[in-house]
Amino acid sequence: MYRILSQQKDFMVINKGPGIGMHDEGGEPGLVNRVRIDTGLELYPVHRLDKMTSGLVLLARTPAANRALSMAFAERRVSKQYLALSDRKPKKKQGWVKGDMQKGRGGSWLLARTLDNPAISWFDSAPVREGLRLYRIKPQTGKTHQIRVAMKSIGAPILGDERYGGTAGDRGYLHAWRLSFSLGEEAFDFVCPPDEGQLFMLLELHAILAGLAE
Repeated sequence: MYRILSQQKDFMVINKGPGIGMHDEGGEPGLVNRVRIDTGLELYPVHRLDKMTSGLVLLARTPAANRALSMAFAERRVSKQYLALSDRKPKKKQGWVKGDMQKGRGGSWLLARTLDNPAISWFDSAPVREGLRLYRIKPQTGKTHQIRVAMKSIGAPILGDERYGGTAGDRGYLHAWRLSFSLGEEAFDFVCPPDEGQLFMLLELHAILAGLAE
Protein backbone atom coordinates (compact mmCIF):
# COMPACT_ATOMS: atom_id res chain seq x y z
CA MET A 1 0.00 0.00 0.00
CA TYR A 2 2.73 2.46 1.05
CA ARG A 3 6.10 2.56 2.74
CA ILE A 4 7.66 5.42 4.71
CA LEU A 5 11.08 6.18 3.20
CA SER A 6 12.12 9.20 5.26
CA GLN A 7 10.79 11.18 8.22
CA GLN A 8 12.16 14.69 8.71
CA LYS A 9 10.98 17.32 11.16
CA ASP A 10 9.22 19.24 8.37
CA PHE A 11 8.13 16.51 5.95
CA MET A 12 7.70 12.81 5.25
CA VAL A 13 8.53 10.94 2.05
CA ILE A 14 6.32 7.99 1.10
CA ASN A 15 6.68 5.26 -1.51
CA LYS A 16 3.08 5.00 -2.74
CA GLY A 17 1.90 1.68 -4.14
CA PRO A 18 -0.07 1.48 -7.41
CA GLY A 19 -3.84 1.38 -7.18
CA ILE A 20 -4.38 3.65 -4.17
CA GLY A 21 -5.74 7.17 -4.62
CA MET A 22 -4.42 10.18 -2.80
CA HIS A 23 -7.79 11.07 -1.30
CA ASP A 24 -10.72 9.21 0.26
CA GLU A 25 -12.99 7.39 -2.16
CA GLY A 26 -16.20 5.44 -1.56
CA GLY A 27 -15.82 5.60 2.20
CA GLU A 28 -12.28 4.18 2.05
CA PRO A 29 -9.37 6.36 3.21
CA GLY A 30 -6.92 7.42 0.54
CA LEU A 31 -3.16 7.52 0.94
CA VAL A 32 -2.97 10.75 2.94
CA ASN A 33 -5.56 9.72 5.52
CA ARG A 34 -4.14 6.20 5.76
CA VAL A 35 -0.75 7.62 6.71
CA ARG A 36 -2.38 10.11 9.10
CA ILE A 37 -4.26 7.28 10.84
CA ASP A 38 -1.21 5.00 11.02
CA THR A 39 1.22 7.63 12.29
CA GLY A 40 -1.06 9.94 14.28
CA LEU A 41 0.55 12.90 12.51
CA GLU A 42 -1.14 15.86 10.84
CA LEU A 43 0.09 15.72 7.26
CA TYR A 44 -0.37 17.94 4.23
CA PRO A 45 -0.10 16.64 0.64
CA VAL A 46 2.23 18.97 -1.28
CA HIS A 47 1.53 17.33 -4.66
CA ARG A 48 -0.35 14.30 -5.95
CA LEU A 49 0.06 11.16 -8.02
CA ASP A 50 -2.60 9.42 -10.12
CA LYS A 51 -4.09 6.28 -8.62
CA MET A 52 -2.20 4.00 -11.04
CA THR A 53 1.14 5.75 -10.43
CA SER A 54 3.50 4.46 -7.76
CA GLY A 55 6.50 6.11 -6.18
CA LEU A 56 7.63 9.18 -4.30
CA VAL A 57 5.06 11.34 -2.51
CA LEU A 58 6.05 14.30 -0.35
CA LEU A 59 3.87 15.11 2.68
CA ALA A 60 4.51 18.24 4.75
CA ARG A 61 4.29 17.95 8.53
CA THR A 62 3.63 21.61 9.38
CA PRO A 63 1.60 24.42 7.78
CA ALA A 64 4.80 26.42 7.26
CA ALA A 65 6.54 23.53 5.47
CA ASN A 66 3.40 22.96 3.41
CA ARG A 67 3.47 26.60 2.25
CA ALA A 68 7.19 26.51 1.45
CA LEU A 69 7.09 23.19 -0.40
CA SER A 70 3.88 24.01 -2.27
CA MET A 71 5.49 27.26 -3.41
CA ALA A 72 8.58 25.36 -4.57
CA PHE A 73 6.38 23.07 -6.71
CA ALA A 74 4.40 26.03 -8.07
CA GLU A 75 7.59 27.89 -8.99
CA ARG A 76 9.13 24.79 -10.63
CA ARG A 77 11.99 24.60 -8.15
CA VAL A 78 11.41 20.88 -7.59
CA SER A 79 13.05 18.38 -9.94
CA LYS A 80 10.82 15.35 -10.66
CA GLN A 81 11.74 12.27 -12.65
CA TYR A 82 9.33 9.50 -13.59
CA LEU A 83 9.81 6.08 -15.15
CA ALA A 84 7.40 4.54 -17.64
CA LEU A 85 7.32 1.40 -19.76
CA SER A 86 5.75 1.02 -23.19
CA ASP A 87 5.59 -1.88 -25.63
CA ARG A 88 5.02 0.41 -28.64
CA LYS A 89 7.56 1.96 -30.97
CA PRO A 90 7.79 5.72 -30.27
CA LYS A 91 7.79 8.47 -32.87
CA LYS A 92 10.97 9.75 -31.23
CA LYS A 93 13.25 8.33 -28.56
CA GLN A 94 13.98 11.54 -26.68
CA GLY A 95 13.07 15.21 -26.69
CA TRP A 96 10.42 17.64 -25.57
CA VAL A 97 6.65 17.21 -25.52
CA LYS A 98 4.77 20.52 -25.29
CA GLY A 99 1.13 21.52 -25.75
CA ASP A 100 -1.97 22.79 -24.03
CA MET A 101 -4.09 20.21 -22.20
CA GLN A 102 -7.74 20.00 -23.25
CA LYS A 103 -10.49 18.00 -21.59
CA GLY A 104 -11.65 15.01 -23.59
CA ARG A 105 -14.36 12.46 -22.92
CA GLY A 106 -14.92 10.62 -19.65
CA GLY A 107 -12.26 12.40 -17.65
CA SER A 108 -9.50 11.94 -20.21
CA TRP A 109 -7.27 14.72 -21.53
CA LEU A 110 -5.89 15.62 -24.94
CA LEU A 111 -2.68 17.35 -26.00
CA ALA A 112 -3.38 20.35 -28.24
CA ARG A 113 -1.00 22.00 -30.70
CA THR A 114 -1.47 25.39 -29.02
CA LEU A 115 0.99 26.70 -26.42
CA ASP A 116 -1.07 29.22 -24.42
CA ASN A 117 -0.50 27.47 -21.06
CA PRO A 118 1.32 24.32 -22.09
CA ALA A 119 2.18 21.11 -20.34
CA ILE A 120 5.93 20.66 -20.82
CA SER A 121 7.87 17.42 -20.43
CA TRP A 122 11.34 16.27 -21.44
CA PHE A 123 12.08 12.57 -21.87
CA ASP A 124 14.71 10.10 -22.93
CA SER A 125 14.49 6.34 -23.31
CA ALA A 126 16.40 3.08 -23.56
CA PRO A 127 15.51 -0.41 -24.80
CA VAL A 128 14.95 -2.95 -22.02
CA ARG A 129 14.46 -5.96 -24.27
CA GLU A 130 12.77 -6.74 -27.57
CA GLY A 131 9.40 -4.94 -27.66
CA LEU A 132 9.84 -3.10 -24.36
CA ARG A 133 11.28 0.37 -23.78
CA LEU A 134 11.97 2.34 -20.60
CA TYR A 135 11.25 6.08 -20.57
CA ARG A 136 12.56 8.64 -18.09
CA ILE A 137 10.30 11.68 -18.04
CA LYS A 138 11.12 15.03 -16.43
CA PRO A 139 7.91 17.10 -16.31
CA GLN A 140 8.49 20.84 -16.11
CA THR A 141 4.82 21.50 -15.28
CA GLY A 142 2.28 19.60 -13.21
CA LYS A 143 -0.87 19.18 -15.27
CA THR A 144 -3.40 16.40 -14.69
CA HIS A 145 -2.45 13.23 -16.62
CA GLN A 146 0.43 15.18 -18.21
CA ILE A 147 2.89 12.29 -18.54
CA ARG A 148 0.24 9.79 -19.62
CA VAL A 149 -0.94 12.13 -22.40
CA ALA A 150 2.65 12.97 -23.42
CA MET A 151 3.46 9.28 -23.80
CA LYS A 152 0.37 8.71 -25.92
CA SER A 153 1.29 11.71 -28.09
CA ILE A 154 4.65 10.16 -29.06
CA GLY A 155 2.93 6.91 -30.04
CA ALA A 156 4.05 5.01 -26.93
CA PRO A 157 1.15 4.87 -24.45
CA ILE A 158 2.15 3.55 -21.04
CA LEU A 159 1.84 -0.19 -20.60
CA GLY A 160 -1.24 -0.89 -18.48
CA ASP A 161 -2.75 2.57 -19.06
CA GLU A 162 -5.81 1.46 -21.00
CA ARG A 163 -7.46 4.88 -20.63
CA TYR A 164 -4.86 6.28 -23.02
CA GLY A 165 -4.58 3.29 -25.34
CA GLY A 166 -1.93 1.29 -23.52
CA THR A 167 -1.75 -2.49 -23.67
CA ALA A 168 -3.41 -4.18 -20.67
CA GLY A 169 -0.97 -5.11 -17.91
CA ASP A 170 -0.76 -6.16 -14.27
CA ARG A 171 -0.47 -2.47 -13.37
CA GLY A 172 -0.05 0.93 -14.96
CA TYR A 173 3.70 1.17 -15.52
CA LEU A 174 4.32 4.73 -14.34
CA HIS A 175 6.49 5.40 -11.29
CA ALA A 176 7.68 8.59 -9.56
CA TRP A 177 11.36 7.67 -9.30
CA ARG A 178 13.34 10.73 -8.21
CA LEU A 179 12.52 13.93 -6.31
CA SER A 180 15.00 16.72 -5.63
CA PHE A 181 14.29 19.96 -3.76
CA SER A 182 15.55 22.39 -1.15
CA LEU A 183 13.91 23.43 2.10
CA GLY A 184 15.55 26.23 4.03
CA GLU A 185 19.29 25.87 3.50
CA GLU A 186 19.19 22.09 3.03
CA ALA A 187 19.03 20.19 -0.26
CA PHE A 188 17.33 16.80 -0.54
CA ASP A 189 17.48 14.14 -3.26
CA PHE A 190 15.35 11.01 -2.99
CA VAL A 191 15.53 8.05 -5.38
CA CYS A 192 13.04 5.19 -5.17
CA PRO A 193 13.28 2.27 -7.64
CA PRO A 194 9.93 0.65 -8.51
CA ASP A 195 9.19 -2.53 -6.53
CA GLU A 196 5.75 -3.57 -7.80
CA GLY A 197 4.86 -4.91 -11.24
CA GLN A 198 6.35 -7.91 -13.01
CA LEU A 199 8.06 -5.89 -15.76
CA PHE A 200 9.48 -3.33 -13.33
CA MET A 201 11.37 -6.24 -11.70
CA LEU A 202 13.36 -7.16 -14.83
CA LEU A 203 17.10 -7.34 -14.21
CA GLU A 204 17.80 -5.55 -17.50
CA LEU A 205 15.67 -2.60 -16.34
CA HIS A 206 17.42 -2.26 -13.00
CA ALA A 207 20.78 -2.32 -14.77
CA ILE A 208 19.61 0.71 -16.77
CA LEU A 209 18.39 2.45 -13.59
CA ALA A 210 21.75 1.97 -11.92
CA GLY A 211 23.32 4.01 -14.70
CA LEU A 212 20.64 6.71 -14.62
CA ALA A 213 20.93 7.24 -10.87
CA GLU A 214 24.62 8.16 -11.02
